[in-house]
Amino acid sequence: MAETKTPLLDRIARPADLRQLAKSDLRQLADELRYEMIDAVSVTGGHLGAGLGVVELTVALHYVFDTPTDRLVWDVGHQAYPHKIITERRDRIRTLRAGGGLSGFTKRAESDYDPFGAGHSSTSISAGLGMAAARDLNLKNNTGPDNNVVAVIGDGAMSAGMAFEAMNNAGAMDSRMVVILNDNDMSIAPPVGAMSAYLARILSGKTYRSFRRLLKDLSRHLPDSLQEKARQMEEYTRGFMTGGTLFEEMGFYYVGPIDGHNLDHLLPVLENVKNMQNGPVLVHVVTKKGHGYAPAEASDDKYHGVSKFNVVTGEQVKATPSAPSYTGVFAEALIDEASRDDKIVAITAAMPSGTGLDKFAAAYPDRCFDVGIAEQHAVTFAAGLASEGFKPFAAIYSTFLQRAYDQVVHDVAVQNLPVRFAIDRAGLVGADGPTHAGAFDNAYLGTLPNMVMMAAADEAELKHMVATQVAFSEHPTALRYPRGEGTGVALPQRGEVLEIGKGRVLREGGRVCLLSYGTRLAEAQLAADQLDAQGFRTSVVDARFMKPLDEALVLRLAREHEILLTLEEGAIGGFGSHVMHMLAHNGALESGLKCRALVLPDIYIDQDKPDAMYDVAGLNAAQIIETVRALLGADGAQIEVVAPKAGA
Repeated sequence: MAETKTPLLDRIARPADLRQLAKSDLRQLADELRYEMIDAVSVTGGHLGAGLGVVELTVALHYVFDTPTDRLVWDVGHQAYPHKIITERRDRIRTLRAGGGLSGFTKRAESDYDPFGAGHSSTSISAGLGMAAARDLNLKNNTGPDNNVVAVIGDGAMSAGMAFEAMNNAGAMDSRMVVILNDNDMSIAPPVGAMSAYLARILSGKTYRSFRRLLKDLSRHLPDSLQEKARQMEEYTRGFMTGGTLFEEMGFYYVGPIDGHNLDHLLPVLENVKNMQNGPVLVHVVTKKGHGYAPAEASDDKYHGVSKFNVVTGEQVKATPSAPSYTGVFAEALIDEASRDDKIVAITAAMPSGTGLDKFAAAYPDRCFDVGIAEQHAVTFAAGLASEGFKPFAAIYSTFLQRAYDQVVHDVAVQNLPVRFAIDRAGLVGADGPTHAGAFDNAYLGTLPNMVMMAAADEAELKHMVATQVAFSEHPTALRYPRGEGTGVALPQRGEVLEIGKGRVLREGGRVCLLSYGTRLAEAQLAADQLDAQGFRTSVVDARFMKPLDEALVLRLAREHEILLTLEEGAIGGFGSHVMHMLAHNGALESGLKCRALVLPDIYIDQDKPDAMYDVAGLNAAQIIETVRALLGADGAQIEVVAPKAGA
């Protein structure tokens, strides 16, 4: 029988098995766990660098804490693959991000070891504090275990205001919980080594804590002025040695920094903080993204999220694109416009490469602002720029813009400031699943007065709409476009400025009209081709704008057709709802017009290949034809629905 490369890991089905190992075995286990993760992600693709950076931390946490009774909350979930491997999911780890497989993030429905789901960052401390408060209430009523709560948050996620709101609340509540600050960018701490590890052990140890508490008790007998001086001296001394003054001021007991890849440093500190009985503790752990895999260490940005790759060389297997990506077209269009207009500036919330603004920053470094994981701030910052006559483009994923809705309402729309929203990842997003799907922006922005909304049907339209946003300064504007490649249409040298609120008719038909908002226009065209071929001439119209709606055009379409279908890659309450509302108020539905709004269904669609997800959503050509067939009744019975060829 061949010798396995993971003999220790093969014995670990769950953390309880891990806790049976000797401490001396944990180094080997971590190495095997890292090997298993690299091998799995080379097959599935996914988030690699962050998970590699927390392998030792994952082993140490599950070794010291009694999971799942002790709650372990991972922030975001990018780094949770090693956690999944040792929590009863190793046999499914090569289904990551695939249809019917494991989620790329923590997910409550997937495992008891995932006490809180995460797709957006900076939620772990808030959720963990809620769990700690629930534990304390249960203990008062003798109805629950005296368990530990541990939240693991990255230094990038600490740039979000929500994390500091949670820490401020935790310090005031003085509820017992542990926050692990995973600092993988050296953004807070100096280099760590033997001295810092020694200090961390001493400061988290029972002897020091008992001595500190004794001094506090004794200081109460001193005059008030000396009490305050003694407190300040103790905190100053600890802050000088460790850098933890900020966290101490927020009410946390700070320990660190410690080397997150050294189990001899991690284990005693975690064992010490596990036994602390008073208040919240922050353990500052320094790690390196991609640790233990040379290609990922050398280029942590390219190995944050990866496609399938060769384990030996690290070379990623990427299909040759047949068309430029929407993100790339947006970036190039904006750079081109900025070359002629020095008032154009760009804002991203920690997603420069994801939004294409890394290219803009390379061209115009003084006019590009990465504000960190702080979408609320990003939107109001953009509003401030707009108030001074600049033309800010806030490039934010649809799913992340949800976090700044109040700022969009009060700081932009109410004040009618011409912020330009570039809404990337609008619609379904394949392997990233429901947490990252841009399903709701049509609905949540469509309710706002002053908001002009447009959606690009293809990459050429995207260029036109960027130019339109640049030229239009009367109201805030929102431009949505999807993830992935464009349709391959010819691109204009420069985008044309479109007339606000005007759609375009691509083909005139007979009884049926397909009115599309956004990139499902291509499927509308395919459906129309099939219907035309079977004798049912079909109009196809690109709405271009949702607000203001081209009322004159839509009313004409309603008069001249028996069936009107709207299509959009968004939830109910968006484009289709606005069309139906307008038609109803103009009496257009009383003439017997048959209307249907094809939208994303009222469910969260799990990750899968895009075509499979569109089938679930009912937004592929076949489902469009099925809807037409049903609305035509007996006349439609003869319509044949031709399924697309495999791979088409």
